[in-house]
Amino acid sequence: MNTALRITAFTAGLAAAFGLALGVGHATGSDPAPEPAAHAGHTEHSGHDSGGGAAAEHLPGGLQISERGYTLSVDNPFVTAGSPTDLKFRILGTDGKPVTAYQQQHEKELHLIVAPRDLSTFQHLHPTLAADGTWNAPTAVPAAGEYRVFADFTPAGASEGLTLGADLHAAGDLRPAPLPETGRTVTVDGYTVTLGGDLAPGRSNHLTLNISKDGQPVTDLQPYLGAYGHLVALRAGDLAYLHVHPDTTTPGPEIGFTTTAPSGGSYRLFLDFKHQDTVHTAAFTVTTDGAAPAASATDEPAADHQH
Repeated sequence: MNTALRITAFTAGLAAAFGLALGVGHATGSDPAPEPAAHAGHTEHSGHDSGGGAAAEHLPGGLQISERGYTLSVDNPFVTAGSPTDLKFRILGTDGKPVTAYQQQHEKELHLIVAPRDLSTFQHLHPTLAADGTWNAPTAVPAAGEYRVFADFTPAGASEGLTLGADLHAAGDLRPAPLPETGRTVTVDGYTVTLGGDLAPGRSNHLTLNISKDGQPVTDLQPYLGAYGHLVALRAGDLAYLHVHPDTTTPGPEIGFTTTAPSGGSYRLFLDFKHQDTVHTAAFTVTTDGAAPAASATDEPAADHQH
């Protein structure tokens, strides 16, 4: 059973489009995780409905600071590059008060992603929640520049989750640089990860990520947040947030995902996987040509996030 990621209706870019490139991020973790369940069906995080029924346009996640009555409020969006900081924020509910109860999704009540506008790095954080609704995420951004913070969550009692985004400004010596160019194979922490398949505008395609180490396939991946792999895609130019979980449930060496791209453009893909009690992140940039078919009255509403 496939986990399809549908995204449509791009808005005006929040920044100039970035060129084709690739880099590798890294994160570590050692907490044991339970065996993952089959992730064939997940609740979709739908974009904002602008009116017009099934043919209405929908925004990918993370483009808005407020959606469906919920608002992401960052206490202090100004930080210093390279210095440890406690990133504190709240999710304000429809009554304007901080939300204090959430549904657990993939072993956490909220997932926090931090990425710079040039998509050169990637942090997947799991902040702690205080009784008053304040979240705290100790972190440090590596370089000066503009960052985007994505809060991915489902409030208690809600039928679906959503992703809100806010800007984070890092002071320091800013040295803009293009993203590094690369191919379909990257090396991270001694692991070789190869990307197979292509994103295709307007139609569902299967992506595979094959993992090996020292020339041998890795067949004993460990569950991380309830699955053997997590794939986050950020669209170059406006950092629209897309999150899809695998439609395979075996511990490697291949992890499969099903996605649909709405149009031509560059997308930065970040794969999190866990092996030997450590979480690793491999990053790819892929470019798809062409445009998505026009929406019709029979098209299903688009979704930008799947659990």
